[in-house]
Amino acid sequence: MTEPELILWSQLRRRRLGGHKFRRQHPIGPYVVDFACLNAKLIVELDGGHHSEQRHADRQRDANLEELGFTVLRFWNDDVRSNLAVVLEKIVSELSNDD
Repeated sequence: MTEPELILWSQLRRRRLGGHKFRRQHPIGPYVVDFACLNAKLIVELDGGHHSEQRHADRQRDANLEELGFTVLRFWNDDVRSNLAVVLEKIVSELSNDD
């Protein structure tokens, strides 16, 4: 895992975020997603600099995952490093929408 993935995983693992179970590097369809909460049908992806060149592919991937019934949240690695509280708030907000 990358440093930002380790940082976020430390907050998501062991049901630390509102009691929701997350899996890391989880296969869904033809993809392996960074983090997934299967009960809430939520995927969290972290993007590094190389994602700026593959936006079209990421949009297609997100659309395919959404067709499978998932919501996809994407965050830049720098957001996790510098604004972790905001990232977690957005994830919690999405999880609350599922309840």
